[in-house]
Amino acid sequence: QVQLVESGGGLVQPGGSLRLSCTASGSIFRVNVMGWYRRAPGKQRELVATITSGGSTYYTDSVKGRFTISRDNAKNTVYLQMSSLKPEDTAVYYCNAEIRTIASMVIPTDYWGQGTQVTVSS
Repeated sequence: QVQLVESGGGLVQPGGSLRLSCTASGSIFRVNVMGWYRRAPGKQRELVATITSGGSTYYTDSVKGRFTISRDNAKNTVYLQMSSLKPEDTAVYYCNAEIRTIASMVIPTDYWGQGTQVTVSS
């Protein structure tokens, strides 16, 4: 069994910063791509950023230059440093990871965290 546990959400003023963390644990053989998604009230889930095990990154246009994704492969942890936050960044942020487990070393499975609320408001 694999779990993703997120932390770091909260309330911040516009222009402020937050850092989200997500750690994968359990019967892990290898973690492939890790990423962050978000769902704002009344909107569909949106991909925010991804990072491969080799460090290649992708960002959606609306967060480029403001958010930085990184990971610690030894800790199976992914981070999202969010700066210059805007009210439109308010959402529940979900961690996602493509993981090959001990029981299934060839075929990866997508796992999700429980979500952490980020609210940007004055």
